[in-house]
Amino acid sequence: MVQSDFDGTLTQEDVSFQILDAFADHDWRRLLEEYKAGKRSVLSFTRESFIEIKETEKTVLEFVEKNARIRDGVKDLVDYCSQNDFRFVIVSNGLDLYIKFILEMLGLKGIPVFAARTHCKLEGMEISYVGPEGNEISDGFKTAYIRSFLNQGYQVAYIGDGISDFPPVKLADRVFARSALLESCQKSNLGCMPFDSLKDVVSGLEGW
Repeated sequence: MVQSDFDGTLTQEDVSFQILDAFADHDWRRLLEEYKAGKRSVLSFTRESFIEIKETEKTVLEFVEKNARIRDGVKDLVDYCSQNDFRFVIVSNGLDLYIKFILEMLGLKGIPVFAARTHCKLEGMEISYVGPEGNEISDGFKTAYIRSFLNQGYQVAYIGDGISDFPPVKLADRVFARSALLESCQKSNLGCMPFDSLKDVVSGLEGW
């Protein structure tokens, strides 16, 4: 199977950061730095960052439609997996709200999405991460899912780009990396295949 991150992996930029830049009026980047330094869980960072966004779902998704940029080769990758009996899933620290919306925009249906469950309310966005066993998770969301897939007997190819992808890739059978994840893999001598276009990933999956 293929477990893929979303923001910065299937998209050019992190869509959640684009949303925060557009609508958040607090210093969310300070919270991000605390998360990167290990002082906050992913749940704490995401929940506290997005609680300040009080726009409607319609407003947020209209922004996403205009501003999200898709990485080259997404459809090639999904088609390859479908045609070659690879289960393809998205596991992301981003919001299911825009991930599902973007997939729908692209005409990609039936892809399982495990991400932050999102509800837009007048008081702000409500966020939760639910693990494979139905329990709320504050950290290690992506790792919990790859462990679950491995326990089901899958071999897992992992695609990612960020620091949150590094713990789960240590468990993967094959790794495709770019940006901060690529740097972390290289520093740790963890074997991986660099990619820019997702067509590079397709090439790396051929014959596996």
